[in-house]
Amino acid sequence: FLEASIEKVLHTLFEAFVLVALVVFLFLGDWRSTLIPTLAVPVSLIGTFFFMLLFGMSINLITLFALVLAIGVVVDDAIVVVEAVHAKMAEKHLKPYPATKEVMGEISGAIIAITLVMTAVFVPVTFMTGPVGVFYRQFGLTMAMSIVLSGIVALTLTPVLCAMILKPHGANQGKWRGPLAMFLHLFDRGVERVTGVYARFVRAIVSRRLLTLLVVGAFGAGIYLVNNHLASGFIPLEDQGMIYGIIQTPPGSTLEYTNSKSHELQDIARKIDGVASVSSLAGYEVLTEGRGSNAGTCLINLKNWSDRKMTSRQIIEELEKEGSVISNVKLEFFEPPAVPGFGAAGGFSMRVLDKTNTMDYQRLGEVTNKYLEALGKRKEVKGLFTFFASNYPQYELVINNDVAMQKGVSIKNAMDNLSIVVGSTWEQGFVRFGQFFKVYAQAAPEFRRFPEDFNNIFVKNDRGDMVPYSAFMKLEKKQGPNEINRYNLYPSAAIQGAPANGYSTGQAIQAIREVAAETLPRGYDVGWEGLTYDEANKGNTAVYILLIVVVFVYLVLVGQYESFMLP
Repeated sequence: FLEASIEKVLHTLFEAFVLVALVVFLFLGDWRSTLIPTLAVPVSLIGTFFFMLLFGMSINLITLFALVLAIGVVVDDAIVVVEAVHAKMAEKHLKPYPATKEVMGEISGAIIAITLVMTAVFVPVTFMTGPVGVFYRQFGLTMAMSIVLSGIVALTLTPVLCAMILKPHGANQGKWRGPLAMFLHLFDRGVERVTGVYARFVRAIVSRRLLTLLVVGAFGAGIYLVNNHLASGFIPLEDQGMIYGIIQTPPGSTLEYTNSKSHELQDIARKIDGVASVSSLAGYEVLTEGRGSNAGTCLINLKNWSDRKMTSRQIIEELEKEGSVISNVKLEFFEPPAVPGFGAAGGFSMRVLDKTNTMDYQRLGEVTNKYLEALGKRKEVKGLFTFFASNYPQYELVINNDVAMQKGVSIKNAMDNLSIVVGSTWEQGFVRFGQFFKVYAQAAPEFRRFPEDFNNIFVKNDRGDMVPYSAFMKLEKKQGPNEINRYNLYPSAAIQGAPANGYSTGQAIQAIREVAAETLPRGYDVGWEGLTYDEANKGNTAVYILLIVVVFVYLVLVGQYESFMLP
């Protein structure tokens, strides 16, 4: 997925380079003038790579994206110099070298100002904190470095190239004839007409200060209103070529039963167009790391993007429709997280927290089910899934300590012995026939198959006599949680879900908070995990950074123009 994404960005990098060269050629009109700004691009980019290495950064999607944008920015300063030299040669009929010398004396300050202002936009962004800051920092630094280098190139390499490559006006070198010359002539006339219309429009409104302030105020209000209504998100999910299928059979189901259901899903997935391979696993689900005989996972690998017509989301819809024929099982499908390592899957990750300190898992299960039922009615979310359930069939070992003492049995020894007999322990290993064999101690299956077999299990007391467990311990049928997960020391129920089609993660988080406020009783709360944690707690850092950027740019311009009003 990463290789394919980087390849696409490299294509874009090349396309941007070609387009920039074409635009420069259209406006400057000859290949010599086009060559100068075009050469500024590779020089600035190679210099940027050098400083990226110096700062310990790598070539990744973020830095490559910054370089794509930088291509359009780094030619600006060079174009300003070339255009100014052309104008000077036309006005004073100078040769390229004296024209360049005169121009650099006039516009060096402007070039420095352009560079500082552009850099001032990106430098404050690098001070953002958290995971968002990691992305912005690489993006901002890459942009800032390329812009500074483009300014240095415009003050050094570009003037030298102008003096060496450009020809005096009137010389025939570099001039085009035929259809191309006619096209460039018509293009110039078109640009002049558009410029004339624009100039007339500006002349009509330039003195109307009140109108200008009203327009700026209207745009400011528009930004505020649109920002409040626009759906918020963190990092959008992309088609990464993989889908997780999560299987949950009823509590108490055997591993064999869950395995058979995962194989059913495997067979269905293989028949869907666009699926390359499917692997299934019973006893574990990757989303909430739930372990149990009723948990299963299918890892569905998709074909290459060029070899399939459907996107991963469309394939998920197909899987949901086809998977509905599998009975007595709950199925949910998720994509991998947008950023590897941030959570187990895309969408949102959260927990219902029990802050009552009662350790009442039955109550936590009831609250979670009620909360999920209410949340499932909201149109912003889909695919709600939790592995937490407080109704798993279990046996509780009730120990009579007094009888155990009378029998001379140590409870610690009894429990250690029981875990070896019913469970197992790795005792030793040996090598034979060039292979390593592990030795496990455990009762044979026929002696630990049924609850009644507990009556035939013995432990040695302090006098060396064998004492049956049934003499001081009994089994009681109960229901309880399969496993207990904690979040900041609170018992919790992990929940995974995804925004519904047409909704963003920000809207899903808002719906989660609203339903929590309405349904969760006193002493219960929600916690966030993975990317959702950072999105839910991101705050308004970006807004403050934006304001700092505006102030920063203003102060740079104040220093340049030596005026508080002009900027």
